[in-house]
Amino acid sequence: MNTFGQYFRVTSFGESHGAALGAVIDGCPPNLELCEDDIQAELNRRRPGQSDITTPRNEKDACEILSGVFEGKTTGAPIAVIVRNADQRSKDYSNIKDVYRPSHADYGFAMKYGIRDYRGGGRSSGRETISRVIGGAIAQKILKQVGTEIYGFSAEIGGEKFKKINPDFIEKNALRMADEKAFPAVLERVQKLRDEGDSLGGVAQIIVKNPPVGLGSPVFSKLEGELARACLSVGATKGFEMGEGFELSKLQGSQANDPFEKKDGQIKSQRNANGGVLGGISTGDNIWFRVAVKPTSSIIQPQKSVNKNGEEVDLKISGRHDPIILPRVIPVLESMTALVLVDQMMAQKAQCQS
Repeated sequence: MNTFGQYFRVTSFGESHGAALGAVIDGCPPNLELCEDDIQAELNRRRPGQSDITTPRNEKDACEILSGVFEGKTTGAPIAVIVRNADQRSKDYSNIKDVYRPSHADYGFAMKYGIRDYRGGGRSSGRETISRVIGGAIAQKILKQVGTEIYGFSAEIGGEKFKKINPDFIEKNALRMADEKAFPAVLERVQKLRDEGDSLGGVAQIIVKNPPVGLGSPVFSKLEGELARACLSVGATKGFEMGEGFELSKLQGSQANDPFEKKDGQIKSQRNANGGVLGGISTGDNIWFRVAVKPTSSIIQPQKSVNKNGEEVDLKISGRHDPIILPRVIPVLESMTALVLVDQMMAQKAQCQS
């Protein structure tokens, strides 16, 4: 399916090497101030060519609002936004027309549909996430009205976990790391792998500050389940961990339990071990979770694979690719988080009138 959400719905369309990509957002409240600059600011964080460790594909990703906004405000009608592709090089993919690239979606698409767009992966390309960021930018504007903010950072790269979190440093470095001291050595490692034609993976951490209380609907729409579904729908994601997650499984109950206490007149948990969600419902503590992002599958080192006839082939992938996709995935994960929260806010309002 290409539509996400029940109340706040985002429909994604377009291919990596097609004319354009975009989104149709339905269910957006009227009278929300919205312009192209609001959306463009988020698209710029996701776009290629941001640094020497991102793909040099020269796309400005300039957005165009086609409907649903009048005199600077949303009207309640569907909001259609497009981003036109400008720097396609489809010929870069002609040599893999009949080849299934390692760890790519090629084989799955071919088996499911009997046809596949081999130019940059078509719908399986990372460029599809443009649609998610368009919807997420609007969702984040809605969340700011209730004082909720979302930010993410690279919590782990290539197996190295970072200890310090400085939110002010995240948008000042190409890896979107929050640990300023660790950054230079990690950047050097990524640049070395880039020069060798290889890639690196990592773990993103997402934090939601001041989330509304009561979001999530047990039993089949628990908030952590909705967040996991949203984040794991993003390409290259392979794991989801809520709060202390897998570390909790190693503890005794007396160690894992996180008692409540009163802080500044509000009831909060002592260490927020469960990531701000208990029983599938947000508690008002900051929501936090981690998402595993695999290394970029398109590497320029020689590899072996098979073609559609099952014959072994030597493969060398050309084109322009990121040596680490993690920093550009982070704005997408922030957007998916925003989409979930706004949809759940609307569900809460519909059921509980609050």
